[in-house]
Amino acid sequence: MGAPAAGRWGDLRTRALTAFVLGPAALACMWLGGWWWAGLMGLGVAGLAWEWVRLLGGSTRSLPGALLPPLVLAALLLSALSLALPGLLLLAGGAVLAHAAARRAGGRVPPGWLAFGVAYVGVAGVALIALRQDDQAGRENVIFLFLLVWASDISAYLAGRRFGGAKLWPAVSPNKTWAGALGGLAGALGVGGLAALAFSEGLDPGRLVLICLALGLAAQGGDLLESWIKRRFGVKDSSGLIPGHGGLFDRLDSVLAAAPLAALLGAMLGPGVQLWR
Repeated sequence: MGAPAAGRWGDLRTRALTAFVLGPAALACMWLGGWWWAGLMGLGVAGLAWEWVRLLGGSTRSLPGALLPPLVLAALLLSALSLALPGLLLLAGGAVLAHAAARRAGGRVPPGWLAFGVAYVGVAGVALIALRQDDQAGRENVIFLFLLVWASDISAYLAGRRFGGAKLWPAVSPNKTWAGALGGLAGALGVGGLAALAFSEGLDPGRLVLICLALGLAAQGGDLLESWIKRRFGVKDSSGLIPGHGGLFDRLDSVLAAAPLAALLGAMLGPGVQLWR
């Protein structure tokens, strides 16, 4: 990705160790589902809400930033109680409330960006809980989604570092390359295909390719969106919570974009249907 050869792989060991620790814990919660999964999502969105307010120059210990964590956590609780639609309505109302509170405060927290954060963080959390709640296909769909997104991120990182080349969108993210983007899509297709084969005996290859590409492109779009947001606010990492990865946004930006799409597809297909079928 344009880094000097000597430092090109400098952070790979820390990234790998962090993934080795966090990955199995996340997969265990995906497998168990229920309140295990909802609890993990709650921790995640609470951390994301803190990072978002911090990114905007505010604090979650005072208004208007203090509104964000309870709003998104309340929406997740409703989703965990099988009330995803009321949860989404709460997020819509919460975005309006956050905007009004930020304007009233008259501080440095931008009202529009605070309102956007309610949806940005909350909708993905509600989507992930709703997707997992399907008793017949929820486990497979969530694991399929995360394996695909992880493969996209890792493949894009490795291909970009290895091949470099033309920049994808230098005005938004100067380190991302076309090689990395294509490598990410290849990883999404490869790992998504293997996961689908592992979870089902029969599948439609054309549909599988379309689903993998759609989710892979959404994941990369989320990555670019987060890069643009960080560039807009002049920060390198959303925080230092995850060694080698920066903050939760730096690790979950792709999931935040791909999860709502996956949940929408799941709702359209109906209960008990795997996303790739």
